[in-house]
Amino acid sequence: MTTGNAAPVTDEVGVRYEQDGPVATVTLCRPAVLNAQTPAMWTELGNISRKLPGDVRVVIVRAEGRAFSAGLDLSVARGDGDSSLGRLAQLSAAECADRIAGFQTAFTWLRSPSIVTIAAVQGHAIGAGFQLALNCDMRVIGDDARFSMAEVALGLVPDLGGTKRLTELVGPSRALEICVTGRRITADEADRIGLATAVVPRAELDAAVSDLAAAVLAGDRGAVTEIKALLAGAPQRSYAEQDRAEREAQTRRLADLLGAGE
Repeated sequence: MTTGNAAPVTDEVGVRYEQDGPVATVTLCRPAVLNAQTPAMWTELGNISRKLPGDVRVVIVRAEGRAFSAGLDLSVARGDGDSSLGRLAQLSAAECADRIAGFQTAFTWLRSPSIVTIAAVQGHAIGAGFQLALNCDMRVIGDDARFSMAEVALGLVPDLGGTKRLTELVGPSRALEICVTGRRITADEADRIGLATAVVPRAELDAAVSDLAAAVLAGDRGAVTEIKALLAGAPQRSYAEQDRAEREAQTRRLADLLGAGE
């Protein structure tokens, strides 16, 4: 892991971490296999979350090459390693669920209220790749982006934290259709149904993500953190509960801004 402006280090498992001040960038770097994901990559993503410096405010998740991620590396899934589908099936129900819970932590930390996360998506984002993008707060996508929740083709369900966010973004009926058909969603459709925060020409993707990160950093950190938490909890609250959450958040902000040390 690198910090400050140190030279980037590529992890041999296919994940690279870089930090430039308050912006951290996590890059999937297995372009030869379209950034297909492995449990080792998920372990590294989890390690990054635990080591993330407190001064980081924005995390950008991106990928090398022509695809964001082709999803689960099937050579690993169908092999004989400890995390292969065959080995998982041999565990007790509780042990299998615990193993999957560990995999999920590689994705779910991206929802933390203390950071704003942005996925920069080009090319295919399939299965685990789609779910990695969904766990980010915002998705800036190239006009060549293609999404697919392809787990159904393997007889599996999406299990890496993507189903709730997908349902919130597109509604339960459309989410069901996307998941049970596994079909490809173009950048234009992703924009139309609310999956994309912005769609830009592929050549402009990095610049657009940098501009968005700068806009987030321009806001007061405490306010941004409160706003993310306030909006994240809104779907579970009634109007009265949300009104109360707003009052409580604003009271904290006023205390932080004007009341501390007075």
